[in-house]
Formats: sequence, C-alpha cells, structure tokens
Amino acid sequence: MAKIPDKPQDVFVPLTQDYLKVFGRELVSLILYGSAAGGSYIEGKSDINLLLVLTPEGIDKLADAFVIIKYWKKRGIALPLVMTKAFINTSLDCYPIEFLNMKNNHILIYGDNVLEQIDVSLENLRLQIERELKGKLILLRQGYLEARGKPWQLKNLISRSFTAFISIFNAMLYYKHDAVPRERRDTIKELGKIFEIDAEAFLQCADIKEGKNNLSGEEIVRLFKKYVQEVANLCNIIDSL
Repeated sequence: MAKIPDKPQDVFVPLTQDYLKVFGRELVSLILYGSAAGGSYIEGKSDINLLLVLTPEGIDKLADAFVIIKYWKKRGIALPLVMTKAFINTSLDCYPIEFLNMKNNHILIYGDNVLEQIDVSLENLRLQIERELKGKLILLRQGYLEARGKPWQLKNLISRSFTAFISIFNAMLYYKHDAVPRERRDTIKELGKIFEIDAEAFLQCADIKEGKNNLSGEEIVRLFKKYVQEVANLCNIIDSL
C-alpha cells in the first residue's frame, strides 16, 4: 500500500487493488465523486469521497474491508458510500439531488459506471430542491439567533453551510437547462444569470469558505443578512417553477 499523494488520482491503482483483494468479483464499481472529481478540490481541506457499489453478496462481506478502510481513512479518503445497483435505481426518487450531483461530478476508478446510467425525474428534483432550500433557510435563521449577531460566529456559519448550497444550485441549473458547470464559481455566476439573484453575495460566501476573505465584522454581518435574503429569494423562485 502507498501513502496518499497530493492528487487523489494518484491513489487509484493501489486503492483499486486493495478493494479487489477484499471483494473480487463482488466489486461492481469504485467511483470518486464530489470536489475531488471536479474543479473545486482544495488540497488538505476537501474530502476525497468514494462510492463503493457492490453485489448483494459483496454487502455481506463488508466486515472484511475494516482494515483497508481504516488504512485509507488515515490517508484522507473518507468512509465510502456503500450501495448496490438496485438500491441506486430505487432511490432516485428520494435523493435526486445527491445522485444528480454525483453523476455530474465523478470519475470512474474501476468497474461499471453506474452513475452514467441514472435518470432523475424533474418533478422529484424540484420537490427536493424546495425542501432543501426551505430547510436550510430555517437553519440559517436559527443559527443567526444562536450567534446573536456575532461576526465570527456568523462567519463560521457561512463556512459550514455554504458547500451544501452548491449542490442545490447545480440541481436548479439542471432543472432549467439539463446541464451544470464543473467549477463552483461558474455555478454561482450561472445561477445569478438564469434566476436573476445576487450572485455576488454567494461569491463572497465562497471566499469565506475558501479562506480568501478579509471582511470586517460589520461587513460579515451585512453579508450574512444578504446571504439569508438571497436564499429566501431562491425559495420563492422554486415555488414559482
């Protein structure tokens, strides 16, 4: 086994070899998804996410993977999502955003590219977008109350909450145009154009997430209020679709 290098792609061969040793023919797919498969990966900060697709018989052998999963977790590989093809096919109505984002941002490491084969219902997608936006709007307002308007706490809240919105933004763009950008900032800019919202507020939130901002306390408070207002605007937009 090799130590994990700077680029996730450099561990594909030893990673595949380790999983094949455990699961053999029961390994259907090994897929990298998320920021490590796209343009928003930040070395040392971003998670390296894996989708592990097994046969039903492979699911019964999960305990055999304890050692390699522990090994790779120490080297920056997150615990894998473990599914069967049947589970994926019967869950597209429940989790269209999650599967759509994996489909649009993944690299096949080994086996059958099960993500390329999926197709989500637009109505199921719209419903989940609405549910996710409204749920996160409620949490942001609760977070504001808990922070009592303190800038450093609001800054942390922006950083913790922001990544989840990118997945929702991508889903909204897919709903409208059946295509999404690969870069986080391109997603935000396109969202602003298509839905006529203030993209600059979300771009500033991206700066905070990436540690690139130097805003004062007052500026952070104003940004947070604008952040919440634009999320509320998106809720109204998705209601009208």
